[in-house]
Amino acid sequence: MPKPLSRRRFIGQASCAALGSTTLLSSLASLMGTNKLMSTSLEDPGDYKALICILLAGGNDSFNMLVPRGESEYAEYAATRTDLALPRESLLPIDAPSQSKQLGIHPSMSHVHQLYQQGNLAFMTNVGTLVEPISSEQEFRSGLKKLPLGIYSHSDQIQQWQTAIPQSREAIGWGGRMADLLQETDTNTGISMNISLSGRNVFQSGQNTLEYSISNRGNGVQGVEGYSRWDGNQGFLTDLRDGAYKNMVDRMYANVFEQTVGSLTSQTLESIESFETAIQQVAPFTTTFGEHYLSQNMRMVARTIAANSLLGNRRQTFFMTFGGWDHHNEVLNNQEYMLGVVSRAIGDLYTALGEIGLEEKVTTFTISDFARTLTSNGNGSDHAWGGNAIVAGGAVNGGDVYGDYPDLYVKDNPLMVSRRGNLIPTTAADEFFAELILWFGVSPNDLSIILPNINNFYSPNSRQAPLGFIR
Repeated sequence: MPKPLSRRRFIGQASCAALGSTTLLSSLASLMGTNKLMSTSLEDPGDYKALICILLAGGNDSFNMLVPRGESEYAEYAATRTDLALPRESLLPIDAPSQSKQLGIHPSMSHVHQLYQQGNLAFMTNVGTLVEPISSEQEFRSGLKKLPLGIYSHSDQIQQWQTAIPQSREAIGWGGRMADLLQETDTNTGISMNISLSGRNVFQSGQNTLEYSISNRGNGVQGVEGYSRWDGNQGFLTDLRDGAYKNMVDRMYANVFEQTVGSLTSQTLESIESFETAIQQVAPFTTTFGEHYLSQNMRMVARTIAANSLLGNRRQTFFMTFGGWDHHNEVLNNQEYMLGVVSRAIGDLYTALGEIGLEEKVTTFTISDFARTLTSNGNGSDHAWGGNAIVAGGAVNGGDVYGDYPDLYVKDNPLMVSRRGNLIPTTAADEFFAELILWFGVSPNDLSIILPNINNFYSPNSRQAPLGFIR
């Protein structure tokens, strides 16, 4: 028998349903955080922290982002990757105390290399979506282990990195579940703690939370566009627009569903105004941001973080997508440019945060659908599984690689599930996320609410960090 719907749950579901009903109301409602939880087990954190998620959509060939450079390991890598192997002498060398292998970074990633050398950036290696640990190809094929749905599917894997529930197709993300718990710590009820520069996304969608969508242009606001700021007419036209719009959304609707939509839309006008006012008060940065939209996204993130006290946010998450990583062709040429873009954007943000003294309060991390096959398809690589990711920030125990960097030979390698070079992850995405979530201020007692599978990989009652990459 279906459980009866509480009023709170109904309104939460009505708000989400409303997003699909009308294009205008959908775009406006996406600016809002709705229906915060009535209570939380968390204490007021009392300080500021932010997480920034960069989705490299399409599947980053990340074993050309972090590459073995020791003589024997490089020979193994070059023999497997053939025409996709980077020249050994081109790699940016790093020391990785936790690894037995000597490693190097893609030559286009000079900003990432610099942050790594400074101890403010680390890599996660052979990380991927898992329901439970899988130690070998034999276990993988045994039928005794639960596997993620659609391991090589773009849509499934992009969704699973955002939900942290790889055994089912969910619409609620772990950033959304985290915001449901923490939203009460913010004093601004009109602007969600989850802010997106890529519109609607699964990561930031919760039961009671929606992302607040902004742009990297102007003062970042989206939604109802203002009229041209003609001399002498600006105030009149603005008042005319706002008055007419408020009259429209303040009508008495015929049912609760419509009243909910009207309330969300009306509040959005106030949210737009308060966000724009706060951003306008932020002093310009001296950091020169790159022209690519990813760096421009980071410029707007830095401005929003600088305005956190004006916005009333003590916790914020940011989400952005950088697409185009499905390199079945021309992987070397494409990565040379695109990894450079990622590196510059991460470096620009860190420099800007240093200007306002918040570099230790902000942690940036990358996710991607999956890694790519280690073997070449003739000019590119295809869909695989475990790969490498970046985490950066002043709180990061940088200058190291966390997890177990795998052997890259294919034949008789116990972690390979195909002759194409598809690696079973040896670090679960849950472990990666758990450390970020605990740093963010979630109680260990609530970790399994956000990461339902975490007990398969880590005990929330442990006195040790899941991986140790954050101070």
